[in-house]
Formats: sequence, C-alpha cells, structure tokens
Amino acid sequence: MVETRGTSSRGLKRVFRIPHPYLQMIALHWAVPCCLLLAMNTSYATPARQFLNVEYAAPNGLSLQFDASIPAGDGPFPAAILVHGGGWVRGDRRVEVKPLFEPLSDAGIAWFSISYRLATDPLLFGAAVNDVEAAVRFVKAHSAEYRVDPGRLALIGESAGGQLAAMAALDGDSAAQVKAVVALYAPMDLVSLAKNSQMVPPAIRNALNGTPWESLILARLSQLSPIEHVRAGMPPFLLVHGTADALVPYNQSVRMRERITAAGAACELYPVQGAGHGIRWWESSNSISMSYKQRIVEWLKQQLSA
Repeated sequence: MVETRGTSSRGLKRVFRIPHPYLQMIALHWAVPCCLLLAMNTSYATPARQFLNVEYAAPNGLSLQFDASIPAGDGPFPAAILVHGGGWVRGDRRVEVKPLFEPLSDAGIAWFSISYRLATDPLLFGAAVNDVEAAVRFVKAHSAEYRVDPGRLALIGESAGGQLAAMAALDGDSAAQVKAVVALYAPMDLVSLAKNSQMVPPAIRNALNGTPWESLILARLSQLSPIEHVRAGMPPFLLVHGTADALVPYNQSVRMRERITAAGAACELYPVQGAGHGIRWWESSNSISMSYKQRIVEWLKQQLSA
C-alpha cells in the first residue's frame, strides 16, 4: 500500500490509502507507449569506436602501431591511413597529423594514424616506405573487423610522411595499392632538395661535391624521389602546399603536378597562399585551417565514392 495525504472539504486532514497494484496499472498505462516511442527513435547502429596502440607490423622485432577512429554505423566506410612528418627522423602519430582527425571523422571517413621506423640510423633511410605498405596491407586484411571498404582506401602524408605515402602508392605491390593520395608540402624530388635546400649546410654540400659519396647519396635520393616514379595508371594525387614554405619549396609540388599530368594521370595542386611549413602552424589561422581541410575532405569524398 502507498499513502498519499490530502484535505477534506471540512478542512480536516485525511489519509487516502491507494492500493499499490492500482498505481502499477497507471504507471504501466503510461510507460508502455513512452517506451514504444523511445524505441522507434533509437538508433541501433554500431557506435563510433577508437583503437589505440594496435600493432600492424614488427620488422626485426620493432612493434609498429597505429591509432584508429571508426565512424558510428555498420559501414563499410571509406578510410585513410595517415603518415606523419618529421624529417624522417622524428615525429609522432598523435601530434603532427592531429589537425586532420576531426575533419575526417566528421566526414564519415575512418582513419588510421601510423608510426613507422625513423631513420635515426642512416641505413634505415627509406625503410619506412615498406612500413607504410605494410599498414595498407594490414588495414585491407582486417577491413571487416574495422568496418572499412578495402577498395576505398587513401593515403595521407604530411612533409616527410607525404614522401613516404607517395612512394608507397607509386612503388608498392598490388596488395598495397590505394585509391587516392593526399600529400601535404611533401618533398617530391629529394635530389633537387639536397642540391638547393638552405637546410643543408654549404660546408657539407661542398665537402661531398665531386666525391664518390656524392654520387652514391644522390643515386639513393633519386630512388626515393616520388617524382621519379610517376607512371600512367597511378592513383590520383591531391597536393597541398604553402606558397611561402621555406623548408620544402612550393615548386616541389608544382613540378610533381606537371610530371603527373604529363604521364596522363590525375593530379590537383591546392596552394595555401602565404602559408609556411606544417599544418600545426596553419591552425593559428582560421581561414587557412578551414580552407585546406574543406578541400581535402571534398576531394576524398569524390575519389572514395562508392
């Protein structure tokens, strides 16, 4: 029994005793339609999921990992593998490419931000291309687990990561092929960069000039230059580059676009007027931050359409 208190017509306090089963019937009368309405408006789609520290390869026992974000829903979703920059010797998958996380997620694109072998040992320079290819193969092999479409996979790389992404897309085997590539202020011609960049001290350049070491180094740089691997049938490229970049000159992307279009492949160059090197620094300008992100998302949606 449940007690409720009221006042009689004579002003006397009275206690009304209402049978408990009666209240249950009233509650049930209102609860059933409310629950039905709630159920009709509830989405049962698979929620968004985050993955941290997933190992995708272990060359020579070194664990290479990625973090991932998968949109809500059943998929399969288009996806992008992010390759951070850092001059091949440093960088972090959670820092350098962080400005891209939110716009990709908002666009319904799954993303995988990878770590790779850094070239702190000169003998490892170039090995990271194989790591990017391994990441592509891993995501494709586990596409059902991550609810992504293996046929709608893109590579996105910034700075040195753009060079690695471009090389993986241009020189990888069929199992590592992707649908599209976005390269932000990427060094595409390493030979030209080594000969002309202000970042290389003149003393070092002069010391190597005319020596056997010079020819060996330049030959290796040529092998790792995406501009030397352009071919017909390559995936479409979107090049994003600041016109005031002092580290990797804007002309690197201009010449890459010319080489790609001459080969009959598709390439778009999106200039970021007055911008220097690095999307983290671009975040300080709302106009720059919004414009390049919007173009990347629009372009990816076009290339990764079902």
